[in-house]
Amino acid sequence: MISRILVCLTFLSLAACNGDREPSVAQGKFSVPFEKFELENGLDVVLHVDESDPVVAVALTAHVGSAREKEGRTGFAHLFEHLLFLESENLGKGGLDAMSARIGGSGANGSTSRDRTNYFQTVPQDALEKMIWAEADKLGYFINTVTEPVLAKEKQVVKNEKRQGVDNRPYGHTRYVIDKALYPADHPYNWQVIGSLEDLDAATLPDVKEFFRRWYVPNNVTLTISGNFDPVEVKRLVKKYFDEIPRGEAVERMDLAPVTLATTKKLYHEDNFARLPELTMAWPTVEQYNSDGYALDVLLDYLSNGKRAPLYKVIVEQKELAANVQAYNYGSELAGTAYISVRAFPDTPLDTVAAAIVEGFKRFETAGISEKDLDRIKAGQETNFYNGLSSVLGKGFNLAQYNIFAGDPGFVEQDIENILAVTTADVMRVYDQYLKGQPFVATSFVPKGQTDLILTGSTKADVVEEPIEQGAEEEFDAGIAAEYERTASSFDRAAEPNYGAEISTVPPTVWTEELANGVTVRGIENNEVPLINFNLAIPGGQLNETLGKAGVANLMATLLTKGTKNKSPEELEDAIQQLGARINVYATGTDIRVSGNTLARNYPATIALLTEIMLEPRWDEEELAIARRGVLSRIEQNAASPNAIADKAFDELLYGEDNIRAYSRLGTAETVANITMDDLKDYYESFISPSEANLNVVGALNQADVLAPFDRLTDGWSARETTAPQWPLAREIDAAKVYFYDVPGAKQSVLYVGNPSLAATDRDYYPTQIMNYILGGGGFASRLTQELREGKGYTYGINSGFNGGKETGVFAISTSVRSNVTLESAQAIKQILEAYPETFSEQDLETTRSYLTKSNARAFETAGAKLGLLDDMAEYGWSADYVREREDVVRNTEVEDVKRIANQYLRPEKMIWLVVGDAATQLGRMRELGYGEVVLLE
Repeated sequence: MISRILVCLTFLSLAACNGDREPSVAQGKFSVPFEKFELENGLDVVLHVDESDPVVAVALTAHVGSAREKEGRTGFAHLFEHLLFLESENLGKGGLDAMSARIGGSGANGSTSRDRTNYFQTVPQDALEKMIWAEADKLGYFINTVTEPVLAKEKQVVKNEKRQGVDNRPYGHTRYVIDKALYPADHPYNWQVIGSLEDLDAATLPDVKEFFRRWYVPNNVTLTISGNFDPVEVKRLVKKYFDEIPRGEAVERMDLAPVTLATTKKLYHEDNFARLPELTMAWPTVEQYNSDGYALDVLLDYLSNGKRAPLYKVIVEQKELAANVQAYNYGSELAGTAYISVRAFPDTPLDTVAAAIVEGFKRFETAGISEKDLDRIKAGQETNFYNGLSSVLGKGFNLAQYNIFAGDPGFVEQDIENILAVTTADVMRVYDQYLKGQPFVATSFVPKGQTDLILTGSTKADVVEEPIEQGAEEEFDAGIAAEYERTASSFDRAAEPNYGAEISTVPPTVWTEELANGVTVRGIENNEVPLINFNLAIPGGQLNETLGKAGVANLMATLLTKGTKNKSPEELEDAIQQLGARINVYATGTDIRVSGNTLARNYPATIALLTEIMLEPRWDEEELAIARRGVLSRIEQNAASPNAIADKAFDELLYGEDNIRAYSRLGTAETVANITMDDLKDYYESFISPSEANLNVVGALNQADVLAPFDRLTDGWSARETTAPQWPLAREIDAAKVYFYDVPGAKQSVLYVGNPSLAATDRDYYPTQIMNYILGGGGFASRLTQELREGKGYTYGINSGFNGGKETGVFAISTSVRSNVTLESAQAIKQILEAYPETFSEQDLETTRSYLTKSNARAFETAGAKLGLLDDMAEYGWSADYVREREDVVRNTEVEDVKRIANQYLRPEKMIWLVVGDAATQLGRMRELGYGEVVLLE
């Protein structure tokens, strides 16, 4: 869900029809030109031309979210986000998803907030008319296709989403409890966007149709088109497909609905999945774009974020109550809320946390915020804004956001002025007005049986827990074809438009340079936004650890950004943030990574800090203690997260407990507790070598400017050989076995099915990607999704994939399903795997070919995608043109080739079948899968 987009530029203009249509950075100004017009039926259309890539993003945004719903009929706005992808009169059942696959789109998607619902996709340039046609069909030619079976099935999918995102995860009910206490029963923010299971069950077909006809009308919708297109032609197409959709009843803007609290409210909940106590405090504030909201954004950032933050100082450093503090201001259309949340260490009384927050507030009241800190925060906001505009979809989202909620896509100029106008006095003023001494809502979420930790004076929150009952869900037949009377049109809308002019994949130009110390630098110049993104990869990572020191790579990486020889941790953090930059160091399974993001003008200064970090670590004992506490806290939390449990258990089954590959990169509670500073230094001295390191850089600088700041890094970081441990690869699976990890009361079961497979360097690796697209890699084009989500309503999402590294790889299917269909879901997966080689068809191959070739138009659009290309070149030795080489492979692949690959690598009888769920109700049933007795894991 998209909240208010922060726009924090020193100079930025968004102008309508100003001639220069390319995003430009010149003389300190950044512009995103747009053109806006309105059809006679009230549809707002906003166009932005960006010719940098052969792609176009199309987004349809309706000014309707959960705030427009009726009490007792909650969740409708979000339900529609689902329904509108299923069928329309002229695309037919599943037509949009099928078309998305054929045209190489990013996958039709959507999101819902309190105040708006959007539908979006990025497609190759030649498919633009197809997308305009499809979006018009959503708005004008959809509602007749919604029938009782369609509604029944999609209710199950949405309920699965709620179970997965709320009911089956730690602290998932926090926002529900807060909103019920903060907003009166008749306030449109009293209920959650996803709604309640009760209301979803009660939704009737007439209810649904009434909701659509009231809110999904052109005069309540904005269409944004952003990317590489001819605006004259696009105007003609928009009018052709949207003009005859009738205007609806007038939609008035809702009145602002701020709330006040007469007294503080304290509530608690015993959380089935929580392992740590968490305190969240919420204060009513202001709606988005209110002038006070800008100062509140700065205030909450300053209070919590970084080593200068008063709350961090007290809670994390001094009192050692938690690993971090989260705080933010969330402004919606009608009202806003300020949140402070602390997930404390085990057995910490939340009264102690609340007292520490008060102490942090007093520290802030005494010292205030300096001009330097204000500038530091704004610098980070500027970088955030540019990152939000690094794709055509991001530009489209920004334009729609301002058009709907500010009434003008060009409101960005006022937004900037408001941000730049914030003063230190404003920050103090909003603190005094909205937080200091003001009533708030406080929630204490604690592990089961630990109510002694809750905030004094708390009362039990009313949280509805769904029971697990076999056969409790409504039956439906998703195969029944909808019967309806087609909506009249002046032309044949059932005919899918033709493609536009043919386009071809053009990989970006890559330059390569080897530094004197052995670091290989690869770069791509990209001037769309004034940013630089980089990453440095040093081979080894977790693979260089010993079992007794598991987690040392992660802790070592963390300590590298906690000060340098000449800068304290706070000084280093401040130096990075003053540049509006980010430098993160972290360990992966196979390397130590340094990632960075900075304004192009600050690139030399950012690289100077990177050099200092890499060459002159501080090795601060206090920071090691803080980092260790944070890691131990995460390990404790993961022990109750069904998804984290599944990841860990699956790796242990693949590799065995005596293999570092089976360990979490965090390590274990025992190993982390015993890691010393000398261990970190030993790892650094032994393995942080430039000899095989790769540095990749993408952004608005040429090769010479990218390389210029590296002299000191080259001179001070000498090449040397390293010797790493050799860990075994995954064990062969001789026969399928079902394993069960018990999470009592789990509302969903996490399923992991898979086995060891190919390394990315294997000649069959890309052919397995081709084979897997229709199986489970193609989203809504895949059989797993069509069967388990669309056909049966068992899950919110399911996927399969071959994930290969340099040495080894894994094939895995993963999903979360409602608990009472755990066995049925596993049986469906088994049947699909067994039948797949023989049932893969010419049509399946044609869909796969079309997607894998046409989607390459999107392969290099964003900075992240370009970095991905450079990463692949560095890691696997692939050429800069490997994407086009793969196009030749898929064009030359035949059905028999896919069947051979499927028979060779899809062997359900030689796979691990792992279930993480409620053993009391589901373990016994899993014997019926046919793989013998179920093994209960500890």
